[in-house]
Amino acid sequence: SGAYYGHEMKQATRDGRITEVPYDRTRGVVTAFDLGLSDSTAIWFAQFMPNGHIHLIDYYENSGVGLDHYAQVLQEKGYVYEQHVLPHDVQVKELGTGKSRLETLDNLGVRPIEIAPKLRVDDGIQAVRSMLDRCWFDEKKCDHGIEMLRQYQRDFDEKMKTWRGRPRHDFTSHGADAFRYLA
Repeated sequence: SGAYYGHEMKQATRDGRITEVPYDRTRGVVTAFDLGLSDSTAIWFAQFMPNGHIHLIDYYENSGVGLDHYAQVLQEKGYVYEQHVLPHDVQVKELGTGKSRLETLDNLGVRPIEIAPKLRVDDGIQAVRSMLDRCWFDEKKCDHGIEMLRQYQRDFDEKMKTWRGRPRHDFTSHGADAFRYLA
């Protein structure tokens, strides 16, 4: 109840689109990040197929580690990357170093980077809803991310007896936001 993508994820399960989805070595991988500072960083790994399907082949989430950790994870996965999509705040300069996270990632060899447009959250949620019926998820490598999409929700306002207009910021936000940037 109140889940943004509940219907779409239920349909993906019914359609058998949550299954084994192997990495296609003939296609590049696009990653989409949600960068956390004091909370989690989430990364989706997707392949856009010629038939219009989107294969979600992997998901990674962690917290309390630096950008060098994520660069190492990307390298260890062994995928050939086509593009890394990051949120607009990747350009913000850090007070301690005077460098942006974009510069740091570039220095760590994470490239090419595409900065996701700064859209209203509602527009991003609608983009995800429009995209989900073309998505195939690897049930093992994406299990945590799938659960984040299933549980991403808004709060119910008991006083007004209605759903609030903004998503709840909780443990599901990072995976859902990274997916929104992908969309």
